[in-house]
Amino acid sequence: MNGLEESDWEILLDRIRGGRCTPFLGAGACYGALPLGGDVARLLAAKFSYPLPNSSDLTAVTQYLSVVRDPAFAKSQVLDVLKKAGPPDYRQPPDFTAPDEPHALLADLPLPVYMTTNYDPFLVLALKNRYKDPRRELCRWNKLIEHEPSVFEDEPNYTPTPANPLVYHLHGHDECPDSVVATEDDYLKFLAKMAGDPKLLPDKVQRAMRASTFLFIGYRVADWNFRILFEGLRMRGSFKSFAVLVPPRADEPGSAALQGYLEKYYDEMDIRIFWGTAREFSAELRRRWKN
Repeated sequence: MNGLEESDWEILLDRIRGGRCTPFLGAGACYGALPLGGDVARLLAAKFSYPLPNSSDLTAVTQYLSVVRDPAFAKSQVLDVLKKAGPPDYRQPPDFTAPDEPHALLADLPLPVYMTTNYDPFLVLALKNRYKDPRRELCRWNKLIEHEPSVFEDEPNYTPTPANPLVYHLHGHDECPDSVVATEDDYLKFLAKMAGDPKLLPDKVQRAMRASTFLFIGYRVADWNFRILFEGLRMRGSFKSFAVLVPPRADEPGSAALQGYLEKYYDEMDIRIFWGTAREFSAELRRRWKN
């Protein structure tokens, strides 16, 4: 049982058909193509002799590097690991012909705006693979990137559509290292900016989200990134939301009770949970979309 009822699927499919669904992609959407944050953290921790016990916490490891080196160095190291890990080249995407590939599935849907906290270009490449003409935009959360070129300035009449969609990188992207949210300090500054600046997100993005159901793919059960991100966005939209989360391991003590607690916790936030991987969800949504 994946946790979603037939009525939930009907709502989600209806919103997708009407272009009133905004996906949010997390690191789990790239599983199998890129290393997850914990893997990147452990590699950097070993490389730079990280002295603390939480060597699988990427924000902690990058915070350490930002102190003993500098913030730009920490971000460049994360991006270097990702670029060297791509299959076989970072600019070469996953297999978009696979029916369960999350980026390909999303690119096949008639949606105008895609949000991501990932740094990679896979979603843009998937949309181009489907003969769409996407624009790539980043969130200007710090002073170093305030004057980066913006599609909304270069193309004042641009409005995201399913044929010309927008891919909006909340935590920066690989082509602009200064835009990357990676260290503990970065997250605090990003969250403060989100909370204190109602105009941080472009008007056309905010309008799209206010009329949308949110669909979170690739986040973890206890991912504070996901929880804080949703809290910051929920007031900008009023519809039921959906999240794809990997369930607690069945062999862990209290896993059933934990899953029940999380379902109740997220239900109170009006989030319905699909328990499974990003690929399992993508395969099921593709099947239902085709039907």
